[in-house]
Amino acid sequence: MVGFKHIGWLPEPKKEGNNLGILSFETAKTMSRLISLYKSVSDEEISRLRNDVIRSKGVAFLNSDDEGFLLGLACAERLEDLDRAAAAVARLGKKCSDFGLERFDLVYKELKEGVVSSGKLRYGSSAAERKIRKIERLVAATSGLHGAVESLAEMEVSERKMKQWKSRDSDLQKANYDNLIQKLEIQRREIRNFKEISLWNKSFDKCVDLMARVVLVVHRRICGLFGPRKRIPMKEKVFPHSGPLLTASKPVMVRFYSRKSGLFEEEEEGVRTNRIFHSAGPETVGGSGLALRYANVILTAEKYLDSDVAISHVERESFYEMLPENLKILVRAKLSKNMRCAEEGDALLAEGWRDAVAEILQWLAPVADDTVRWQMERSFEKTRFDARPTALLLQTLHFADREKTEAAIAEILVGLSCVFRFENRRFVHCEEFY
Repeated sequence: MVGFKHIGWLPEPKKEGNNLGILSFETAKTMSRLISLYKSVSDEEISRLRNDVIRSKGVAFLNSDDEGFLLGLACAERLEDLDRAAAAVARLGKKCSDFGLERFDLVYKELKEGVVSSGKLRYGSSAAERKIRKIERLVAATSGLHGAVESLAEMEVSERKMKQWKSRDSDLQKANYDNLIQKLEIQRREIRNFKEISLWNKSFDKCVDLMARVVLVVHRRICGLFGPRKRIPMKEKVFPHSGPLLTASKPVMVRFYSRKSGLFEEEEEGVRTNRIFHSAGPETVGGSGLALRYANVILTAEKYLDSDVAISHVERESFYEMLPENLKILVRAKLSKNMRCAEEGDALLAEGWRDAVAEILQWLAPVADDTVRWQMERSFEKTRFDARPTALLLQTLHFADREKTEAAIAEILVGLSCVFRFENRRFVHCEEFY
């Protein structure tokens, strides 16, 4: 392997190589994560990040309009994602017979410290793209195997139930049972075929070698894209509209010797390191633990604005309970003032409020959408084989200024209440609801 073999390790006895077997599913998830990272730093994705995400009104107004700061957050989060993928590769590497692959944790540690080269493989090269396509084929086959195994388990449950029914000696039950047995045989044959072409029958060495190469390529790409930056100090809190930048040391090619690596010591199996996530300051929505709640409030309000029917009392009560106490007070005060100044049934006023709410939601709803998307992508990461680029925290409500976010939400709720009142539909009535 480039960067691992011929690097000066003392020879050791080779261990017998083994195939992944049941670990193929976990390996496929790690491979999917690496493909996602590879795609997330493509020219197209970086252009979208710089020209669309960072310059979007919601991100610029709520989070920051400092491009350097936002790019620093993007770089830090992608590096954290890569660290977690590398940790998974290192755990599988312990089962490899190749000496360098077995100590991938040390190799990656030295790479991050800038004392070992990332090798000759370049991002976007034909060689790199061939490896990505190979990994994608393996992941697709392993995903197919996973689905086939789950289907077989369901069919075997049906088989056990039908065995009991068969005892009734019904011709129909016997025919159904025989039909199921044929399907079981076909399903087991399909599983055997999937095992042949999937990761199930691939060796640890081949799979870890493939993944390790992608890790090195992605790390080199991230450092090349974002340039030398100062790493965000995780002991400090990140506040909206300001923040330190990232850095990476200049790579130098040297030999290194075997010693214990502490890179992944703090990350146990299944435990994520979330330094960027926990760096949000108390003045941010995420630092207050309200990002997902506020995102749901915004998206529910958007749904109600597009609705042409009345909202039930239960729905209104449920929606109201989503608001923290300080936001309830803010909405109540604004709503009472607006209702006193308005006349019942003013259609023009209702249209004006509708336009105002729609204008706010135009830039606020995408941030709320990305907040929910970010949470879902992380929640389902353990079971998914999805290799699409994931959302970044900087495009969510996590680092958003809490005061500005709450002011925008209050305007939406007041406007929505006025729209429903003046259109003779019930939503929020200041005396009844509050």
